[in-house]
Amino acid sequence: MKITFTGKQEKLTPTQERKLAMQFGKLSKLLEQRGEKAAQVKLGYERHQQLAEVRLKYYDQALVGAAAGADQFTALMEAVDKVQKQALKVRTKFRDQKRETPTRVAKTDMAPEALVEPVLKGARKSKAKVVLGVVTPEETPGGPRPARVVRATAKSNGKPMTIDEAMLALDDKRDYLVYRDASSEAVRVLVRRRDGNVDLIEA
Repeated sequence: MKITFTGKQEKLTPTQERKLAMQFGKLSKLLEQRGEKAAQVKLGYERHQQLAEVRLKYYDQALVGAAAGADQFTALMEAVDKVQKQALKVRTKFRDQKRETPTRVAKTDMAPEALVEPVLKGARKSKAKVVLGVVTPEETPGGPRPARVVRATAKSNGKPMTIDEAMLALDDKRDYLVYRDASSEAVRVLVRRRDGNVDLIEA
């Protein structure tokens, strides 16, 4: 890491130089994980106190550690310590935000049944009860069966059909058939009930 000093530097003892080098070494190791390799150190003197300020960038944020001491070594050590603690906080915050970023899931306050597409709005002719596209269970000799969910849109493909042709087209594998009536061009839906009977829903 490149450290640039501005201001008058005092002469340090070998022990102080070693400790200061170790302090800057820890900071350097932390910064170089993000590719940051530069720090600016500003030295000064004010009211019988030595001043030290360390500036650097980390995760694109400007960090500043400033301290004052009876001697330059003390001020430098404290300033480096302060900026190192700031860098650790920034790194922890960044990692927590990255870890806690949730997968966005669509939220809704609607009841589950309200999410089911209606079979056809404005139904006129039907013996079956249709509520939000859920055909209610029919009573059978074996007891009530679970409700079936029918998803159908008011859209048909192919040529118009008569009711008889539509009944023939509704095979045993289908629960419903959407078709266009040949006489009125209106959309019709045939829904097979649990008991085998077929309801006609007319829009």
